[in-house]
Amino acid sequence: MSTQPFSVMSLPKTNRLSTALFLRVASVLMLLHCIGHTLGGIFSVDAPSGTKEGAVVAVMKSNQFDVMGATRSYWDFFIGYGLTISVSELLQAVVFWQLAGLAKSDPRRMRPIIAAFLLANLGFAILAWKYFFLPPLLGDLLITIALGLACLSAGCKETN
Repeated sequence: MSTQPFSVMSLPKTNRLSTALFLRVASVLMLLHCIGHTLGGIFSVDAPSGTKEGAVVAVMKSNQFDVMGATRSYWDFFIGYGLTISVSELLQAVVFWQLAGLAKSDPRRMRPIIAAFLLANLGFAILAWKYFFLPPLLGDLLITIALGLACLSAGCKETN
């Protein structure tokens, strides 16, 4: 056992850098997920008329009702919630990138924050598996793996 007090600088530099690298990977993956969700999931939803999907979209757009003093349709909710998810994904991409910078000097302090995002993204992956389809599931799984590796590398043991 070392008699010197623990210091972040006693962590192997490779562990500090790998935590930052995994967070940067998670950031880029989240940004790609955001772009795919926004462009492919929200702004390309025009279903051909004469199809079942087209009929559902038409009904969602045409039936408006009052909600807390505003007139809205289910289409409005679909677009609004979709864009809300896009903003949230963009925020996560920015936060992961910023955490990577902080993790270069003190990865252990980032571990609880990384773990919280890891659990949230695992939840997103489970929801994608249950309610959506393969591309968002794969994106969420890759992000979860990158965050898991970042969390593991941030918790490396003290060196002697």
